[in-house]
Amino acid sequence: MARAATTTDAFNAVAEPRRREILAILAEGERTVTELVDALGLVQPLVSKHLRVLREVGLVSVREEGRRRVYSMDGRPLKAVHDWVKGFEQTWNRRFDLLDGVLEELKTEEEGNEDRE
Repeated sequence: MARAATTTDAFNAVAEPRRREILAILAEGERTVTELVDALGLVQPLVSKHLRVLREVGLVSVREEGRRRVYSMDGRPLKAVHDWVKGFEQTWNRRFDLLDGVLEELKTEEEGNEDRE
């Protein structure tokens, strides 16, 4: 089975950890490529490659500011990712509820042991 192109949608674009790091940085505010390179500790061509992919799916936009290119994040394409992940919320909540029950039993058991000592 052929691997899907990374530029088809936000799911593929954010599957790469460095792209998620770039988005996290841009979520705090606009940055130039140089600032992203410094923050990530990567070489400029690699950061530019990731920015290109993020731009192609609409997660990042760029504007010219003199000789600098300033990048910003557009979170709208992430809504599809959010909506998909949200579908698993009930599963997580059930598991957390089960964990809460186990922790409460352990706490009650520990308090019972302390009372007997």
